[in-house]
Amino acid sequence: MRVRIRYGVEGKVRFLSHRDVARVMERAIRRAAVPVAYTEGFSPRPKVQYGLALSTGYESDGEYIDIYLDPERQGVRDPREIALALTVCLPAGLEVLAAAEVPRQATSLQDSVESTQWRVLLDVTGGGAMGGLAQQVDELLASESYEIDIIRKGKPVSEDLRPLVHALRVTAPSGGGPAVLEAELGTKPRSIRPSELLGALGVSEPRLVRRTHQWTRRDGDRREPLALGDLSPRAEACAS
Repeated sequence: MRVRIRYGVEGKVRFLSHRDVARVMERAIRRAAVPVAYTEGFSPRPKVQYGLALSTGYESDGEYIDIYLDPERQGVRDPREIALALTVCLPAGLEVLAAAEVPRQATSLQDSVESTQWRVLLDVTGGGAMGGLAQQVDELLASESYEIDIIRKGKPVSEDLRPLVHALRVTAPSGGGPAVLEAELGTKPRSIRPSELLGALGVSEPRLVRRTHQWTRRDGDRREPLALGDLSPRAEACAS
């Protein structure tokens, strides 16, 4: 049995690395007595699969982990009960948002995600600064190619940003709040980081970066790996 968990990252825990979050999740799985399967060999590890790594410092409404259950172990198997048990064992800022069983033969999370949705809060002051940012967004969207210089694996490389920007818009601040940049960024055949997009737009220090969705495509339709409709009991209580 393969149970997919959707969870959120908010507050101080956003400064944990992807590896640290994985350790926290695996510790919560043990504390919640979820009958997870283990790999064989000298150093058995819980059989779990993670989605795309979230960069340190970013929040998220859509992170994923697949948990494989051992049919010979005793414990909670209902996805909704697993979701509740995990949430109780997780620290503040990590909360299970949805859970459901998925086919064992389904494509892995990292292979199935084709794009990610982001919401960035920006401290843009003055009409000139906002106008300049809006102009850069328009120029990027209108261009056929948009070369940027980035560092990958410790080496400087040139990357065409344009094919990886599926959607982009900036909204002016209202009521004294921050400007909002919304972007959908592709992950195939390679991915682009929000920090690289922001660097190309001349934004050095955003107030907050939040991943809101990860998108897959199945039967021609774009959808999330797990929708928020598959709610855990605690999520239902929060939603009401």
